Order: sequence, then structure tokens, then C-alpha cells
Amino acid sequence: MAIGFVLIKTAPAAERDVYQVLNEIDEVVEVHSLFGEFDLITKIQAENFNKLGQVVVDKIRSIDGVEDTKTLTGIEF
Repeated sequence: MAIGFVLIKTAPAAERDVYQVLNEIDEVVEVHSLFGEFDLITKIQAENFNKLGQVVVDKIRSIDGVEDTKTLTGIEF
């Protein structure tokens, strides 16, 4: 199982809409609002790192209102 944390910058006033769309993505485990450089953080899980990358590129970056992302990958001990 591959785990990723995606930091997301949104267009002004688009946070709520992006938040709602993120919650509809099967691979999304958690979504939280942030203050600071990024507006949202989401935890995603996929069967491998290739699928994780596809989720970020095809499902998250393509959401209207998403301006930038930064993905951190992790492992479980």
C-alpha cells in the first residue's frame, strides 16, 4: 500500500468546492483545511506508488480551483 500526503493551493474562495470534490475520490482517506502557504492537505492511499501518482495527476490536479500541489510520499512501519 502506498500512502501520500498532498498539500494543495487553491484559487481564492475555491477551498470549499475543492474540499468537497476531494471527499468524493475513492483513494482519499482524509481532507483537512490549513492556514498558511497551502489551503488543504489530503491523505491518499493506493495499491502502489504508480497508482498514487495517477491519482494526484488525474484526479486531484484536474479539479477546478486547484492551482498547485506538493506531494509527500510515506511508508508504514
